[in-house]
Amino acid sequence: MSRITIPAREAAPAASQPLLDAVEKSLGSIPNLFRLIALSPVALEAYLGQNGLLAKTLSVKTRERIALAVAQVNGCDYCLSAHTYLGLNLAGLDDEEITLNRNGHSNDPKADAAVSFAAKVARERGRVDNADVAALRAAGYDDSKIVEIVALVAESSFTNFLNNVVQTEVDFPAVSAADLAEVA
Repeated sequence: MSRITIPAREAAPAASQPLLDAVEKSLGSIPNLFRLIALSPVALEAYLGQNGLLAKTLSVKTRERIALAVAQVNGCDYCLSAHTYLGLNLAGLDDEEITLNRNGHSNDPKADAAVSFAAKVARERGRVDNADVAALRAAGYDDSKIVEIVALVAESSFTNFLNNVVQTEVDFPAVSAADLAEVA
């Protein structure tokens, strides 16, 4: 059970209503996460703005891979569930790739560099080595993409932390961070 009551769509603050309308139009429903963030219209507007802008960077596959890696690092079952669903149904990832992503890797060499880096940024709270940045550059990521990968880690961390604090009820097919199969 959630530690904070997640409002029904109609009970969200008035200033959040048009933002929730946009979410529903885009997704066809309003997941619990969005209704939770809607408790603060400012936070919802900030999150949706950042999310919309970051959707213009990297590929949807790489963004979902990063979200899965960061959610695993942060132990966020809500985001693992949501991004597993989105990874399978929106990005076209398969189960093997999702397991690799959760382990901080990818079967795509260029994506592997981004996912590995993102997982390390999350795990080490941004304290990466020169070699980590050099590996990203060697994989074809320029400085603007490095900044964007860190921004994606921060965006994912926000939702991971919020869901972990609140213990948001999962409204996607459930996935648990504790059930990860390690890959070699």
